[in-house]
Amino acid sequence: MDLRVAAYAVVERRGKLLLTHWRRGHLHGWTLPGGGLESGEDPRDAVIREVLEETGLEARIGKLLGVDSRVMVREEVPEGTDPELHTIRIVYRATVADGPLRHEVGGSSDEARWVPIREIRSLRTLSLVQTGMRMAGLDQRARGGSSRGGSDRGGSGRGGRQSRGQGGQSKPRE
Repeated sequence: MDLRVAAYAVVERRGKLLLTHWRRGHLHGWTLPGGGLESGEDPRDAVIREVLEETGLEARIGKLLGVDSRVMVREEVPEGTDPELHTIRIVYRATVADGPLRHEVGGSSDEARWVPIREIRSLRTLSLVQTGMRMAGLDQRARGGSSRGGSDRGGSGRGGRQSRGQGGQSKPRE
C-alpha cells in the first residue's frame, strides 16, 4: 500500500470557496487547492507552493484545521498507483492575494475557480472538499444554513471507515 502525505488550503472569500479541478486518468472532480509534500518539505510551504502552481495566487497560511487519514480503495485510486492508497491530508485555513486566477498547465489540475459555497453540492467534488468544509465550519452554508455550529454527520455508507479530524476525534468519512 502506498502512502501519500499532502497539504491543502480552505480559502473562502465573500461566500465563495477556491477550488481546483483535478484530473488523472478516468478520475476527476473539484477539490481544494493543495497537493503532495516533496521530500523534507514543511506542509505549510507545500500549501503555499501548490496554491501558487494551481491557481496563480499567493497564499498566506492560517490556522491548522485538521488532519484527515483515509485509505482509498481500487476504484478511487488513479491508474498506475498501488490498488490501495493511504492518504494523510493536512488541511489549513488560508487567504490569497487579490489577482486573476491562472489555470495550471501540465499539472494535476486543469482549472481554478471561485465557487459560491451554496453551489458546491451541485458539483462533482472529491471527498476532501466536504472534509475541509466541515473542518472549517462551512458545511452548513453549503446546505443553505448558518455558518455557525457545523455538523459532524456525513459519510457515504461505505463500511464506516473513519478519518481523524482536529484533535484526533473520529469522524465519518465521506
